[in-house]
Amino acid sequence: MLDTEAFREFKKGIDLIKLQNPNKALHHIRRAVELENHNPFYLSHLGLVLAQAEHKWHKAEEICVSALHMRRNEAQLYLNLAEVYRLAGRNEDAAETLTRGLPYAPRDARLIRALGRVRPRREPVFSFLARRHFLNRQFGKLLHRALKLFSAA
Repeated sequence: MLDTEAFREFKKGIDLIKLQNPNKALHHIRRAVELENHNPFYLSHLGLVLAQAEHKWHKAEEICVSALHMRRNEAQLYLNLAEVYRLAGRNEDAAETLTRGLPYAPRDARLIRALGRVRPRREPVFSFLARRHFLNRQFGKLLHRALKLFSAA
């Protein structure tokens, strides 16, 4: 019975997160963790909501890291920790976390998309042209391949 009640509380919390209401979600996620405190998904989301609602970055990071230690092969746990880092203004740590998660969940496109959002982009090759201009795109690809080739050597 506790498992289903914990799941209901967790689901309510997730729904409130999706509605951009982390303060109300915090109560439900905390309740789910109280009922089932060894569930890494509940813990990870608690860390995320704690960061969103109360800006307690260090505590949120600790909770997310402990959840990640429980289950390393779940992409969602990496995404939640990276989001905590991003909210705290630590984009480099967010990118590092997502990169560390790629070997454990190589087929999860969410990690790659999130990595693209937090990793800084290079300047366009020709700054006087728009980033989407044909020459910038073609020379950018060429530069990327050249840098990749030289870094492998």
